[in-house]
Amino acid sequence: MANSVDVVAPVPGLVANVVAKVGATVAAGDPVVTLQAMKTEIAVESEHAGTVEAILVREGQEVDLGAVLARVRTA
Repeated sequence: MANSVDVVAPVPGLVANVVAKVGATVAAGDPVVTLQAMKTEIAVESEHAGTVEAILVREGQEVDLGAVLARVRTA
């Protein structure tokens, strides 16, 4: 049974790059979004293998700790 899981921001920051596209297949550990916080880039990875169902942020957007960045449908 497939479930959707959220990819959340581990720190507050600026969305520097949206790496994955909707419909893309990702493995656990694949980067989905890159955040910039305190002049450091942080790759936010999918914790589960699946298909990117939604990207909920855009490049240049400020996000808070725990903000939902994307949603992945697991297999």
